[in-house]
Amino acid sequence: GADLGGWEQSAVVKGNVPTRYHLVDIDGTVAIQADSAEGGSGMIRRVHFDPRRYPVIEFRWRVPRDSARGGASGPSRASPPVRISLAFDGDPAKLDFDDRAKLRLAKALTVNGLPYASLLYVWMNNHPAETIYSSPHTERVRHIVVESGEQRADQWIVVRRNIVEDYRRAFKEEPGDVVALGLMTDYGDNGAPRRAYYGDITFRSQ
Repeated sequence: GADLGGWEQSAVVKGNVPTRYHLVDIDGTVAIQADSAEGGSGMIRRVHFDPRRYPVIEFRWRVPRDSARGGASGPSRASPPVRISLAFDGDPAKLDFDDRAKLRLAKALTVNGLPYASLLYVWMNNHPAETIYSSPHTERVRHIVVESGEQRADQWIVVRRNIVEDYRRAFKEEPGDVVALGLMTDYGDNGAPRRAYYGDITFRSQ
C-alpha cells in the first residue's frame, strides 16, 4: 500500500473484507480512493486537540454516481457511501450503565476500543441534509447528514462544519478533546460495490 501519511487501517470486523484505500491523482488533486467490494473497513488517524481552539473542519469528498445511488440495482438506503468521523474524549462515569457496558465490551473486542463519543458526517440518500441520527448499536455514535441524494455525484464537494456546534446539537453537552479522525466507505446495503474519494481534511480556528 501507498504511504497514507499517518493513516492506519482501523479495527476490521472479523470476517469482513477490508476496504482498499490508496492514493490517486484525480483532476490534479491527490486524494484517497476507497474501493469496497464486500464488508468494509475504515482508516483512522490519531490526533489530539481542543475543538474550541480549532472548531471548524473542512474536507472534500467525491462519490461516483453509481456509488451515490448504491449501485446498478438502485439506491442503497441504510448505509452512506462516505463517512468522516471524529472521536471525542470524555468521562465515561457520566454515561449510563448500558453505554458503559458497551464501551467496556468494545475495548475488549477491538484494538482501539470505542471512544467516549463519535460524530460522523455522512452522505445519505434517505435522509435530508442536517438530519441527526444515532447508530443502531449505541447512542454514543451520532451521524449528521451533510449531503443528500445524488444530484452532486461525480463532483468534488467541499464540506465546512463547526464541530463544537454540531457536537452540542448531537449530544446536548459540551465536547471533550478530539482524539481521532476517521474515514470509511463500505459496500452498499444492497450488496453493490462502491468507490469514493476523500480529499484534504483540515481543522481551522475560524
